[in-house]
Amino acid sequence: MPQQTSAPVRTAAPHPVEPARDPVPGPAPEPAPAAAVTVSATVPADRPLGSRAPACVRRSRALHLCWQTGVFLAGLVVVVVGVVLLPLPGPGWVVIFAGMALWATEFVWAQLVLRWTRRRVTEAARRALDPRVRRRNLALTGAAAALCVALLSAYLRQYGLVLPWAVDR
Repeated sequence: MPQQTSAPVRTAAPHPVEPARDPVPGPAPEPAPAAAVTVSATVPADRPLGSRAPACVRRSRALHLCWQTGVFLAGLVVVVVGVVLLPLPGPGWVVIFAGMALWATEFVWAQLVLRWTRRRVTEAARRALDPRVRRRNLALTGAAAALCVALLSAYLRQYGLVLPWAVDR
């Protein structure tokens, strides 16, 4: 009877790091034209996914969980403040993305969301800098402004300039 050999036992790393993956499947994006190089140069290269906690914190599982809880709560406070600032005067979206960036220091899902957002913003900036799109946008803006001026002049010609309040002199 042949002797059975057991498969080697695999031990998991204390904190596995998922491989980088594209959250949106599909073909790779086309290379940016030369005009968009300055926009694309501001986006840093993708870092590996995973925790960015100090090594002394990552050594202890309990300490790392406490660290992640603290980062989550701090990010939650920042995101909630950003949501409150959306209808109020203030930089609501900037604060929300700051909270997401705080979460991205520890959580892979937040890193993927920020990468996706960064790609979308870079693509929108590249499209906005396209000369054909800029000319089209300027033409549409000019046409809308001319229409507003025409409607306002027609209204003033029909009804005149009447103030809705009494002016005493």
